[in-house]
Amino acid sequence: MTTTYAALLRGINVGGSRKVPMADLRTLLTDLGHDDVRTYLQSGQAVFSSGRGGDEALAAEIAQALENHFGFGVDVIVRDHAYLEAIAGACPFPAADLEPRQLHVTYFSAPVTPDRFAEIDQDAYLPEEFRLGDRALYLYAPTGLGRSKLAEHLSKPRITKGVIATTRNWNTVVKLVEMTDA
Repeated sequence: MTTTYAALLRGINVGGSRKVPMADLRTLLTDLGHDDVRTYLQSGQAVFSSGRGGDEALAAEIAQALENHFGFGVDVIVRDHAYLEAIAGACPFPAADLEPRQLHVTYFSAPVTPDRFAEIDQDAYLPEEFRLGDRALYLYAPTGLGRSKLAEHLSKPRITKGVIATTRNWNTVVKLVEMTDA
């Protein structure tokens, strides 16, 4: 049985030397034996179909292939359509009423519990807010991610220690649901 997945690459093509051209990423995924490979934007999203593996095995395979090909490590999270659709559907904020730049999802490589975020005084960051989901964090940042003090705090190593965390804006969240709907 073939499943359609999205691979989310963390921290590439945002400046510096960690460049992964999307054409090269498509070739790499195809060479790994995946089908229907497509990329979205330049910031590290690829959609593909595969009849083998699961999220973690595919993420490890892709991360190793990226390191072998480009010579540097890239954190990768892989999720299937059902998961991506469930995350979009479970958004605790009124996505239809917000600008896509105001709403983000941080995907985690493993489950995270509320105690990881206990040090954060959410009231101090209002009107910014976050809520936890299934291996995900929803962030409402009314002035956008780049100006968000809460997003800055949420990305600190002591908060993300032991998990891969990568954030996508709401447009990308919705587009990945559409692209993986095979």
